Amino acid sequence: MSLDSLFSPFQFKSLKLPNRVVMAPMTRSFSPDGVPTPQVTEYYKRRAAAAVGLIISEGTVVNRPSASNDPNVPRFWGAEPLAAWKQVIDGVHAAGGVMAPQLWHVGAARNRRTDWVAPGPVDSPSGLSSPGKRFGEPMSDAAIADTIAAFARAAADAKALGFDAIELHGAHGYLIDQFFWDGTNQRSDSFGGATLPERGRFAAEILRSVRAAVGPDYPVIIRLSQWKQQDFNVQMAKTPQEMEAWLRPLADAGADIFHCSQRRFWEPEFEGSDLNFAGWAKKLIGKPTITVGSVGLSGEFIAAFAGESSKPASLDELLRRLDRGDFDLVAVGRALINDPLWVQKVREGRHDELLDFSPSALGTLF
Repeated sequence: MSLDSLFSPFQFKSLKLPNRVVMAPMTRSFSPDGVPTPQVTEYYKRRAAAAVGLIISEGTVVNRPSASNDPNVPRFWGAEPLAAWKQVIDGVHAAGGVMAPQLWHVGAARNRRTDWVAPGPVDSPSGLSSPGKRFGEPMSDAAIADTIAAFARAAADAKALGFDAIELHGAHGYLIDQFFWDGTNQRSDSFGGATLPERGRFAAEILRSVRAAVGPDYPVIIRLSQWKQQDFNVQMAKTPQEMEAWLRPLADAGADIFHCSQRRFWEPEFEGSDLNFAGWAKKLIGKPTITVGSVGLSGEFIAAFAGESSKPASLDELLRRLDRGDFDLVAVGRALINDPLWVQKVREGRHDELLDFSPSALGTLF
């Protein structure tokens, strides 16, 4: 199929991209004590120089004691980490790239390390890491207010450093998503409730504060998912009506672009239509969307953590949906971790040069 749609420019507010390819945020854990190294700068510069339209950074945590569950995940607060991020964005711009940091709080996602413990307290809506599994105590009103402010400060810092947009990580069972999910949000106050719009108030308040911090024209992306790392089969919005009720308040609060995470982008979201999550979000809300999930590779990324390798896969179905207008942008994860030249190779038809993905690539920063 024609690659014209994939390599056409995209513009929304101040965000101007040369093509529709987004580097998906992928946790790398190569920032000792939360400070990105010169190697991190070079990692992103290589992708910028090789024609990635928009780079979204690995998750980088806001200023809360337990926002991170890994000491080598970068921070987006403090003089030394922010100075390092300034080197990253200046390097990306010098290479011709466009970049947004992904602002993150892991919430009650458990730390799998045995040699490090995050300072407490753990932040979560109801003191649950997954349904029925206690981990810490519910957040107080003061903790919620401070967390909302921490996201806003990080967004303001991103703009001041020269980043072109920001993304909020509201997916995959981390803090913002723990508020969305009835399995982990059992609050009876104004941050809980029986419906997604009620449980979405935390995310909406973050978006309102972020919007106030960055102004009306600065692009704000939010990444969302139905599935959770705690349960791959969760479907919070079971109908288009429930999805619209979930997403509309987020758009009204300041979300410009919805980054709709699926494990496999081609899977339909609801019966009776082949539209995926990004397709439905765009149809219902009218905002630009990013699709993601096993783009360009066989298998899917969760399996990579279990040691499964993948081979290059056809882009025909992706291009068909993009041509149809289902979504606006396409996020690519493992293929770009594996090969910084992936976009150039696809654009130039060098399919025989596309690389297999090996999980060993997760252990290097190239």
